[in-house]
Amino acid sequence: MKHTKRLLVVGELNVDIILNGIQGFPELEKEKIAESMTISLGSSSAIMAANSSVLGTATSFCGITGDDSFGKFLIDELRSKGVDTQYISKWKDHKTGATIVMNYGIERANISYCGTMEFLTMEAIPWKELGSFDHLHISSIFLQKGLRKDIGTILKRAKDKGLTTSLDIQWDPEEKWDFNYRECLPLVDVFLPNKKELLALTQSPDIETGLDQLKAHGNWIAIKLGEEGSMGYADGKTIRCPAYKNPEYVDSIGAGDSFNAAFIKKFLSGAEPRECLEYGNLMGALNTSSVGGTGAFESLEGVRQKVKSLFNFKT
Repeated sequence: MKHTKRLLVVGELNVDIILNGIQGFPELEKEKIAESMTISLGSSSAIMAANSSVLGTATSFCGITGDDSFGKFLIDELRSKGVDTQYISKWKDHKTGATIVMNYGIERANISYCGTMEFLTMEAIPWKELGSFDHLHISSIFLQKGLRKDIGTILKRAKDKGLTTSLDIQWDPEEKWDFNYRECLPLVDVFLPNKKELLALTQSPDIETGLDQLKAHGNWIAIKLGEEGSMGYADGKTIRCPAYKNPEYVDSIGAGDSFNAAFIKKFLSGAEPRECLEYGNLMGALNTSSVGGTGAFESLEGVRQKVKSLFNFKT
């Protein structure tokens, strides 16, 4: 039987309040001015889901918002990108999360209020319908205390249902890195850390050493290297792919999530690892041409036109 659904993203939902053109770094008892502010769909999971849908992957989202204006905004934004939101719950007792994003060129500082994202548990996952999906993606486990404790169980149940899986752990705000990758990574088909996360998780001095620690436990590993492109490991081989240079750079919010969306799209199509990495790099670079994580992904045709004009790339 052919599946009508492809990707289920389980994860956090929050609003990004993005400040650009900030006149200096924050200081106690002083006020700084930002030249612009944008409110957009935030969170690694939601950005990945929205951009996956625009790229042509049938996508559903499972998560929690508050029963408030931010929650309504997030659901409306996901729906506008074609994401199925029927598995999103609204909670009256807790507020929707928000992240203040302070951009300083290619670097940024984030402050997050987690809100409802801390209360999502594995019980919210539509287990009875899981077999109608092909792939499960999870992000930001350190921000989701209710999911983190059961991450191994969730991945195993998904694999038992016949799904492939991917995981992007994201940064640990407490910097404890309490994640048993030796136990979990055998259940993850595609592991998607960035360079800083890889080094912190493995307590390694360099990428090669960190990757060596993961090889024995992981399947496909895709490491996001920012301006250096990406690095992958699959089928006993290590691959490096250079980045696409964007002449219309605005900010890098969500670039890693757009990489994830593109990589998983190619992975689900049966593409080779190098093609997955290259497409991930392309969409990560495209992401940086607009404010926020989803601004560059309005429509598939728009994406095709933009990557052709910016990078001379035909999709």
